[in-house]
Amino acid sequence: MRLHDRYLFRELLTPLAYCLGGFLVFWISFFFFTELEHMQESKLHALDCVEYAAAMTPGFFVMALPIALLLALLYALTHHARHNEITALRAAGVSLWRLCTPYFVVGLVAVGVYFALNELMVPRAADWSDQILNRYVKPASASKSKTQFDKEGFRNARAHRNWQIERFDFVTTAMLHPNVSWTLPDGSWHALTAESAIYTNGAWTFFNAQLFAQSGAHGNLVPLFVTNVMVMPAFDETPKQIARNLRFSDAEGLLKSRSADIPLSELWPYLRDNPDIPAREKAGLLTKFHGRLAAPWVCLVVVFIAIPFSAAPGRRNLFFGVAGSIFICFAFFVLQTTGLALGMNGYLPAWLAAWLPNLFFAALGIFLTLRIR
Repeated sequence: MRLHDRYLFRELLTPLAYCLGGFLVFWISFFFFTELEHMQESKLHALDCVEYAAAMTPGFFVMALPIALLLALLYALTHHARHNEITALRAAGVSLWRLCTPYFVVGLVAVGVYFALNELMVPRAADWSDQILNRYVKPASASKSKTQFDKEGFRNARAHRNWQIERFDFVTTAMLHPNVSWTLPDGSWHALTAESAIYTNGAWTFFNAQLFAQSGAHGNLVPLFVTNVMVMPAFDETPKQIARNLRFSDAEGLLKSRSADIPLSELWPYLRDNPDIPAREKAGLLTKFHGRLAAPWVCLVVVFIAIPFSAAPGRRNLFFGVAGSIFICFAFFVLQTTGLALGMNGYLPAWLAAWLPNLFFAALGIFLTLRIR
């Protein structure tokens, strides 16, 4: 690593740390101010409130990281440009792209941090925050947690099986009054009803079960036999898969949010196991999928945007960079929201709707950078 690379790293990481620290202090103050009444209603103690704030912190960092990186880049580059340091380095034979290599490295690292936080920590932190809020008071509007499902059903298109469940507890893997129907290779139907079921030793065990079979090509279902215990190793749906499908069963509720808010670890297996979902639902889920992939790369896009805004030679006021960052964030948010809405409604291909803001602003940044003399 050359001397100027180390210098540029240091001059960028210092304001980045200040920006993240300042955002964190402001967010904690705002968080306790706005959530105080909610925490009082949940009868949280002082340590519970601190724990609740800690559970919400990963989601805040995901939101603040691209903005903090943009502000830090604008500050650092504007500072170098005002003191003619960029001009001196370029006069010494260092190209603008080579000069900005440390910024691209920081941007790529930020992409990895954003992805790890968004996929690994934010979903767990959301469940953690719900557990804290429900620690002492169970909300009347939510009598069951995310691990319990009442009167739900789903279809496993890959295995041609339909499940109807009166109650399912993901933690204990216990089912109450399950009803499973499936199609055989010859086109006939079978159905299984039981009082209860539990997942043990890698298979579903049904209790007080009754098996039905179709009497003919177009006949009714007739009972085959009744048994106290029936093990069905052919049912390869795991409790985790069933819980995931039950969460996705309400397509309208799932697509109300116009953002990429579903983890890839849940979204991709659902799309893989259900290839025949309706076109509108599939368009929305694919848009969320690509939006989830595109979101971390915002950290690299802000590097392309910050370079032409601040690296041009000449003296510029620091407030120009702040005003520019506000305008960029607003324009990016508008384009992102519009693209996701068009993709979820099928007006744009899912990948284009999700990647459109990144592609547009990256291309704009490259174009403006090439025009710098």
